[in-house]
Amino acid sequence: MTLEEIKQLVQVVIESGVAELEVTRGENRVRIRRTARSAAQEMVLPPAAAMPPAASAPNPSPAPHAEAAAAAPAADESLSYVKSPIVGTFYEAPAPDAPPFVRVGERVTPGQVLCIIESMKLMNEIEAEIAGTIVARLVENGSPVEYGEALFAIRPD
Repeated sequence: MTLEEIKQLVQVVIESGVAELEVTRGENRVRIRRTARSAAQEMVLPPAAAMPPAASAPNPSPAPHAEAAAAAPAADESLSYVKSPIVGTFYEAPAPDAPPFVRVGERVTPGQVLCIIESMKLMNEIEAEIAGTIVARLVENGSPVEYGEALFAIRPD
């Protein structure tokens, strides 16, 4: 089964609202399972271009971080956006009790880990492709992300 076929199956699960889908082709088997929490969040998430205001409103973290996320312009051409290469769950830290990989206002370098996206029980590290300063984190920790969804806004050096 190819990655493209798996992405299509994930999209079918999202669009249909089914809780679980299992497909077997020869020796390959894929099981896609949605939790009630993920399903509710996927229905209320706005498009990636409108993410900063929606992501900052329910943010339980300190106010300076929320203000920084809200202050990020949705269509600032001087910013570079780090986008999700896969469908999965966004995690800002390697473990629940660990500090985040990066914070708003920090400088990043190419190859530096920004976050993890869990997809099918695999932890995928997402790295910075450019040097710059993190202007905004555009998604909440633990929330589902779509392919191509903006995760961070970076002001290049």
